[in-house]
Amino acid sequence: MISLVHERASGLKKILGENQVEVAVVTDDERIEKHLNELGQKVVRVDDEVASGTERIYLAYERHFADQKSFDYVINVQGDEPLLEGEDLASLVKYHQESSCDIATIVAEKTDFSEFKNPDRVKAVYEKESGLCHYFSRACVPHDRDGSELKKWYLHIGVYCYRPSALKAFCQAPVSELENIEKLEQLRALGLGLKIGADKARHEFIGVDRPEDLKRVEGVLSESAT
Repeated sequence: MISLVHERASGLKKILGENQVEVAVVTDDERIEKHLNELGQKVVRVDDEVASGTERIYLAYERHFADQKSFDYVINVQGDEPLLEGEDLASLVKYHQESSCDIATIVAEKTDFSEFKNPDRVKAVYEKESGLCHYFSRACVPHDRDGSELKKWYLHIGVYCYRPSALKAFCQAPVSELENIEKLEQLRALGLGLKIGADKARHEFIGVDRPEDLKRVEGVLSESAT
């Protein structure tokens, strides 16, 4: 699955240009490193003990990429988003370029509430007028007090596009109280006053949190191959 995510993320090179994009898997797992090396995919090993995947990516960026060239953005694509395409990342970069936010992510608008109560599905309190995310939670937010107003909700997709200065500020700050409670690293960024904007998803995403999610992804991939 991680190899597939790497392959799909590499599609960004075809859109923005080979010399404009570097793609690598950052891991502390010897099995993942060995597997990707056998496939000829770029992998960077960072064994430091960190609180989040973003911090591991920051260490990889500082040690292996920051001195190579000046990067405008550092994108964290989580390895459990196998339906992500290079076009999605290109859209995210374009959105970030045209916004003043420190961090850009992706949200998917949902009118089906069957997964709204699932804590594995992270909800974004997203305001379409400003394009900003005001909070993220595993709980059912926003809460519809009267039970008649909430017609849709926003699913957060596990992708973050950082301006390097925002990435540095995030990683130099300690784990926040809300981040620790919800186990959502983006709450640290909000606590620091960093603005998180969101590009809206253009197709279905299925984050793989449990074995049954993987079966759903395999079904989508099988349909798209026929």
